[in-house]
Amino acid sequence: MRKIELLAPAGDLTRARIAIKYGADAVYIGGKSFSLRSRASNFDIADIKEAVIFAKQYQAKIFVTVNIIPHQEDLQGVDQYLMQLEQIGVSAVICSSIEIIKIAKRVAPKLEVHLSTQQSVTNSQAIAFYKDLGVDRVVLARELSMTEISKTNHHSPLPLEVFIHGGMCANYSGRCTISNFMTLRDANRGGCAHSCRWFYHLFDQEKQLTTSERLFTLAATDLIALEQVPALIDMGIVSLKIEGRMKASYYIASVVKTYRLLIDEYYQELMITEERMNWYKKEMAKAENRLASSGYLDGLPQEDPQAALRQVTASQEYLGTVIDVKKDRLLLEVRNRFAKGDLVEILSHSQMNKTFMINDIEDEEGQALSVCNRPMQKVWIGVPFKVEIDDMLRRGERT
Repeated sequence: MRKIELLAPAGDLTRARIAIKYGADAVYIGGKSFSLRSRASNFDIADIKEAVIFAKQYQAKIFVTVNIIPHQEDLQGVDQYLMQLEQIGVSAVICSSIEIIKIAKRVAPKLEVHLSTQQSVTNSQAIAFYKDLGVDRVVLARELSMTEISKTNHHSPLPLEVFIHGGMCANYSGRCTISNFMTLRDANRGGCAHSCRWFYHLFDQEKQLTTSERLFTLAATDLIALEQVPALIDMGIVSLKIEGRMKASYYIASVVKTYRLLIDEYYQELMITEERMNWYKKEMAKAENRLASSGYLDGLPQEDPQAALRQVTASQEYLGTVIDVKKDRLLLEVRNRFAKGDLVEILSHSQMNKTFMINDIEDEEGQALSVCNRPMQKVWIGVPFKVEIDDMLRRGERT
């Protein structure tokens, strides 16, 4: 039985490596052109080639988003770009434009073409249409319930990919123009300003419903589908997709590892107990800083889970990333404040997480420290067990 693919996002080469190390089977990235996340760091051809080489060491794949809705001038150079992607070993391109799909099949036939969620595919008849164009996989719209996904998959002539985690668009499958109106940045040509996530005052006629401490945002809650993963595996979905090419390395590491462990456990045990599912939810909460729900997976969302008066708070769980190791000491690049005597946890890409108490800290000159509170500072910390480069330090939890 072929295992379901875990597909993770990456906004730059560092995050691509992190996603792969922490368990992604494939990573989708955007190039400098033709991508819907122009504010992500994104990859030039040399970076994409390096990502492909790194991925192959882990038997992983690299997909490249070529998913803008192109205006006439946006098509210039796309054929040469697709040929370059094929030449350097990219496994697939993710497209939303029929014209770009046709160009890809003509000039780069070794590339798989995956249809973007931007095309809002919600039924098997539409999938058959895209199959005739040469599409190899379809990413379903995020507005489908589990029942609808199952029925569509049963009749689908192509393998299907389903979003399981991350941001949900305020409009149907990303077809939003709020950014265009608010900032003159075209959301469907790579310029989305995420205006839906801004905070607004809300009025009912003349009555103000918000306060400065509790503002309104148009955005939907994030998607989280831990509980639905077993059913998606059972129904034969080929890929589970995490959203978030703008997300930081710690977020990607935490989310990817949690889903990796859940998927592997389900294949091994053929079930996830309530106790274990609660553990996975607890793990995922360490990475999240926005409200999350099952989106449309459990049916049409009600008002409260999807749009609410709420405030977003930044997570302070993440303390830093291990950038060097010498015997029983690790060199940490600091992100959030911690101190001697704190209980911390190692989020590891190669073993189960472990906790320890920080007993000694030194800066790079060997000066003893009691507190670390300068982001990007590099400090040596004694550690009682083996750790590796790219492991991450976060706050521990006393039992």
